[in-house]
Amino acid sequence: MELKIIQNRIYEIRGCRVMLDFYLAEMYQVETKNLKRAVKRNIDRFPSDFMFELTQNEVDSLRCNFGTLETGSRGQHTKYLPFAFTEQGVAQLSSVLNSPFAIQINISIIRAFVLLRQYALGYAELNRKLENFMVETNMQFNEIYQALTELAEQKKASEKPRNPIGFAAPQYKQ
Repeated sequence: MELKIIQNRIYEIRGCRVMLDFYLAEMYQVETKNLKRAVKRNIDRFPSDFMFELTQNEVDSLRCNFGTLETGSRGQHTKYLPFAFTEQGVAQLSSVLNSPFAIQINISIIRAFVLLRQYALGYAELNRKLENFMVETNMQFNEIYQALTELAEQKKASEKPRNPIGFAAPQYKQ
């Protein structure tokens, strides 16, 4: 499966990057209910930092904000709230869904999570460099402004009043 497709199915919920159970089931080519059943049979392998169940508000928010769970797609009329799997939870799925195909899909998903993490780190580094550049630039502009202000004050102090140039029309009294 293409990494871009996988990356588009990774959401940030409760401050964690997660994938939803119905997308994982689709990728693993199993029914969502079978994936959930396998997880529930091995629930000890999935602590709360590996997997959690979404609330109805979170599902509604995903439906509204991200366009997921749209009309006609999987999960539109789900009876149960979806599970959200973190990167560690997805890795743990490989021990529950133990087939050669599942292992290959799992490797692709983990690579997508790693790429997202690298992008985030690169963005943070770029942001830090940009902040440093802005601070330096602001300091330089400040110095230039102060120098121009000093020059303007010196010029005002050294200027003599000038005689107007040009023809001055005589003033008539009425």
